[in-house]
Amino acid sequence: MFSELCLAPRYRLDDVSPWLKGIDPLRRYWICVNGDQRAMRVLPGLAAPSLEAFEQAMASFRSLAIGQELTLSAGMSDRLTLYCVAKGCYAIADRSTGPEVWHLFDAESLESLLLTAHPSWRCAPEHLNLGRSLLTAAWGKTPTPQAA
Repeated sequence: MFSELCLAPRYRLDDVSPWLKGIDPLRRYWICVNGDQRAMRVLPGLAAPSLEAFEQAMASFRSLAIGQELTLSAGMSDRLTLYCVAKGCYAIADRSTGPEVWHLFDAESLESLLLTAHPSWRCAPEHLNLGRSLLTAAWGKTPTPQAA
């Protein structure tokens, strides 16, 4: 299953198809599977409570060898499991649709996602609505602002 060479397609920062919808304030990664806007998945993102925890998580990721896995805290009691599939190829496990599916990323793309766990990172203003859409779906109605 693991090898030195990986010919499988993976998410890359320079992809022609826009696969990254955004990263919400809770650092969850919103991806369009294979660039398809109708196949949106929300993957847990790295949550680091301190700069030291962030640096340790990044060092652990960078030291992964082929065939190894790394489980990190993703906040809200979620876990983020990363797999080193091949040199420069990593996977994030996704169980949101039942059976586990692995989304493949090149090293640069995955590291860029993980860097959003840095304590000084802030979500892009247009990505605030990504988190709100999950709350709206959970409540089953559109939130209405009310004066106190």
